[in-house]
Amino acid sequence: MLIDDKPVLVLLAHPRPGSFNHALADRVVAALTEAGRPVRFHDLYAEGFDPVLTADEAYTSGTRAEEFLAAEPDPLVQRHRDELREASGLVAVHPNWWGKPPAILSGWLDRILVPGVAYRLDDAGGAPESLLALRRLLVVNTSDTTEDRERTLFGDPLDAIWRRCLPPYLGEPEVRRVVLRVLADAGPARRAAWLDEVEAEARRLFGGR
Repeated sequence: MLIDDKPVLVLLAHPRPGSFNHALADRVVAALTEAGRPVRFHDLYAEGFDPVLTADEAYTSGTRAEEFLAAEPDPLVQRHRDELREASGLVAVHPNWWGKPPAILSGWLDRILVPGVAYRLDDAGGAPESLLALRRLLVVNTSDTTEDRERTLFGDPLDAIWRRCLPPYLGEPEVRRVVLRVLADAGPARRAAWLDEVEAEARRLFGGR
């Protein structure tokens, strides 16, 4: 499936090297590379990405916030912002921890999806004007909670984050979310099938040249 030649930004958020999340991210990167798509891959924990906003960085809206945030001194943060601006696709691979992404990925959202980079917001109650051109968003989650328990007790907060809260700030990309559960009970055959499923989804969404 031919989409475009712009990069796909792939984010991995799991602290343990050799985790199944790492295997999933590796499979996605390999599939996209084989398909001819440029890939910008970031293992957030391995890179030591700093997810913590300082008091001075806590932004609101308006041009003053954009000007301040544009002066970000952390070169890694600036690199991520630049790569997101250039990308037409985003992949996030992470476990479901308490109905939310790991703190390092939540902090990535705080520090990268800022006014002047991801969107413009004239007032706190207004609708965002996205500054990004993302066309596709693939979210891959591992979970140890059954689907019935997730939806009955919690309402699947991750789905609300990725499918409803973020897209207006990302340029309204097509969103595909793959949830692999229950990871703790899955043997080698099941995990191998999940790897194939995620690879197929990445190829379908992002294609190649």
